[in-house]
Amino acid sequence: MRILGVSAFYHDSAAALIEDGAVIAAAQEERFTRKKHDDRFPEYAIQYCLDEAGIELSDIDFVAFYDKPFLKFERLLETYLAFAPSGFRSFKMAIPVWLKEKLFQKDLLHKKFKKFDKDFDWQNKLLFSEHHQSHAASAFFPSPFEEAIVLTMDGVGEWATTSVAIGRGRELNMVREIHFPHSLGLLYSAFTYYTGFKVNSGEYKVMGLAPYGEPVYKDLILDKLMDVKEDGSFRLDQQYFNYCTGLTMTNKKFDELFGGPPRKAEEQLTQKHMDLAASVQAVTEEVVLRLTRSLSKEYGIKNLCLAGGVALNCVANGKVLRDQAFENVWVQPAAGDAGGALGAALNAYHLFQQQPRNLNGAMDGMKGSYLGPELRQSEIEERLSAAGAKFSVLGDDETIDATAEAMADGKAIGWFQGRMEFGPRALGGRSIIADPRSPEMQKTLNLRVKYRESFRPFAPSVLREDVADWFDIDSDSPYMLMVAPIVEKRRRKMTDEENKLFGIEKLNVPRSDIPAVTHVDYSARIQTVHKETNPRYHALISAFKKRTGCPVVVNTSFNVRGEPIVCTPEDAFRCFMGSEIEVLVCGNCFLKKEDQDPALKLDYKNAFELD
Repeated sequence: MRILGVSAFYHDSAAALIEDGAVIAAAQEERFTRKKHDDRFPEYAIQYCLDEAGIELSDIDFVAFYDKPFLKFERLLETYLAFAPSGFRSFKMAIPVWLKEKLFQKDLLHKKFKKFDKDFDWQNKLLFSEHHQSHAASAFFPSPFEEAIVLTMDGVGEWATTSVAIGRGRELNMVREIHFPHSLGLLYSAFTYYTGFKVNSGEYKVMGLAPYGEPVYKDLILDKLMDVKEDGSFRLDQQYFNYCTGLTMTNKKFDELFGGPPRKAEEQLTQKHMDLAASVQAVTEEVVLRLTRSLSKEYGIKNLCLAGGVALNCVANGKVLRDQAFENVWVQPAAGDAGGALGAALNAYHLFQQQPRNLNGAMDGMKGSYLGPELRQSEIEERLSAAGAKFSVLGDDETIDATAEAMADGKAIGWFQGRMEFGPRALGGRSIIADPRSPEMQKTLNLRVKYRESFRPFAPSVLREDVADWFDIDSDSPYMLMVAPIVEKRRRKMTDEENKLFGIEKLNVPRSDIPAVTHVDYSARIQTVHKETNPRYHALISAFKKRTGCPVVVNTSFNVRGEPIVCTPEDAFRCFMGSEIEVLVCGNCFLKKEDQDPALKLDYKNAFELD
């Protein structure tokens, strides 16, 4: 049985294909269209999924959409009625869009799918899943657990903003919800907006900025903005927010509470902004920990699955893991709306069609999240040649050795290998990699390669077998969704002068043997690399370890700021020529910057809209 899942029309549109419960392919539309967070109908992602399986749409048994538009419209109307006459301007803008495009999505989807198959039986084949049910399914069904509590936290689906489900075998039952407008995701987004970053994409910047500050506003948030109970349930005071009825996240009362208007985009960051980031991060962690502790106590189940946009907060995830209320924690790598496409398909298979799960007793069902397109070596060579690239073709072992040598020499490397990753993280398929021992590498990659804010941290990819020797964690973290501290023996003792530094001044102080991936609070966002899911990346890091004694490399997504992660060899070559990446390795094609035609150099710094 083949089921196609689709998410679309809000942000991060995606498609996913499962066959007899196994994930075959999944990808976000942005990777093909090159428009960050593309929300349009994912026709390219759908075509990729069909091509990967070698089938047509007529071979699909069901198509499952990730949420229910009528329930969303109900929430929109009820919210405007509850706050009327306030919010009329927002209502006037939203309603025509809903009436024209969103309310009758079944008809819209029917028209879109007719492009693939004019005889598509949309009356019987098109299914709709509730938003949080899709998230929960994406987290539980691919997890390695027979039984688990599933906690979903995001901005808002139809009504739910936080939900709890119990998964057992093929069953997944929703048992609790917190409803809009009370939302942990929207609270975080409010501070994302107030600190001058873009909502629905800049939240991870707030998380990265938090360690530079102190949580001096935490008590103010808990006293004024929200009421949090001991079990983690909460309510937000809507006097301070504008997202129900307005065109912004916060209002003048919020400004008065925090002493001024929101920061403008690209405006200088101050200590206050860092403290605001630290404060909302601390509140988020407290709420999440109260939730997880109470759920563990109430249900006595040892496994936890996480999904929804808040589950991409890897700092909070790491604290949940170390808290040990649950023995095991598994996070869906595409935890945001893109993953809803996969969840909708899995819902249709296991719940609607009542098909059993097949656990393998060891690995999860995501295949390392390497679910996107892969190109043959001959095709890579043809496409690079057509783009004007100059390259050498090496053998497999030669490619690994040459790349490890270039990293040890301090070069930034574009690494384009195997299948593209599904989800927001590059995991060694479409990555920029470098030597983590370099004190200058973090700043170099941010300012000269990624063209982004200097404060943003980088993640380490570490061999799974070596993780506990470098980080205070000894469990799998294959999807870069857990933060853990650097172990004491790898840390560098700070001088008295260095300890007195505040805010962004902390940035250039080396803190460990691997300073390029050590954040200012001695933490790191860890990816454990497994031979079973990515043997080539594992071999590369092993070769680097053999040369340097270090089983860790810097891993950041292969793109510049505002650009989606690269998908094709042409994307990779353009990014290589538009940034200060020094070496590009596409399959077994090895490219050095100095060998390329200077006329092909691009100005990538301003090529994309800022994120």
